[in-house]
Amino acid sequence: MIKDYLGKMVEVKMDRPLGTKHPKHGFIYEVNYGYIPNTISGDGEELDAYVLGVHEPIDSFKGIVIAIIHRTNDNDDKLVVMEEGRNYTDDQIIALTEFQERWFESEIIR
Repeated sequence: MIKDYLGKMVEVKMDRPLGTKHPKHGFIYEVNYGYIPNTISGDGEELDAYVLGVHEPIDSFKGIVIAIIHRTNDNDDKLVVMEEGRNYTDDQIIALTEFQERWFESEIIR
């Protein structure tokens, strides 16, 4: 269950680093975005994650899951990962992920 990841240390492999373009929809990733290897999410793919607080493109990142973006009109929830000891408010998370999440209805789970 995705809620089991809250507060856990995870390794995120970036498939869409900061500044890259979405291959199908053409928008630019304003944060590093990737997946947790060897996991399966609701869409049958690996579990996706936003990495916040890193302001340069990276290949991988180890951090703590501070929140989950639960999409209420889609089956592809997203983890929100940051460096241990850091945190963002729900409003900050919404603002930083709006470039992609604006097309979905969602709620932040802590």
